[in-house]
Amino acid sequence: MKEQLKLSNQLCFPLYACAKEVVRSYTPFLEPLGLTYTQYVAMMVLWEHHSIGVKEMGELLFLDSGTLTPMLKKMEQRGWLTRERSKSDERRVVVTITPEGEQLQERAQDIPWRVAQCVSLGSEDMIELHGLLGKLLNSLKADK
Repeated sequence: MKEQLKLSNQLCFPLYACAKEVVRSYTPFLEPLGLTYTQYVAMMVLWEHHSIGVKEMGELLFLDSGTLTPMLKKMEQRGWLTRERSKSDERRVVVTITPEGEQLQERAQDIPWRVAQCVSLGSEDMIELHGLLGKLLNSLKADK
């Protein structure tokens, strides 16, 4: 067998498997809030920006509109956000957090700490890993 085709020699596989497991570790903390992981990261964008275009949100989350639009529609039905066409550009849809969405932030504030307790890495290793993943992501974005 060719060495370059061994699963154990691939960078992509441990990244994929770790991402899947990290997302799974959020589930018991997000379910009581009625959030999926993808909805949670969308809410984090809204907690930070309060109002943002769908296109800009998609860029921040690395999600296309085909994934983002139905999810935002469900979140709007839950009362966490509103979606409106921009008054200055009808093609642009703006997402704005509601007071109910803001209240959700209070209930979610300890989730990062709780998930960190599930990871057997020291704080220095977590900081280093975060930095390396950021570098990798930036290099992949630059290649597009």
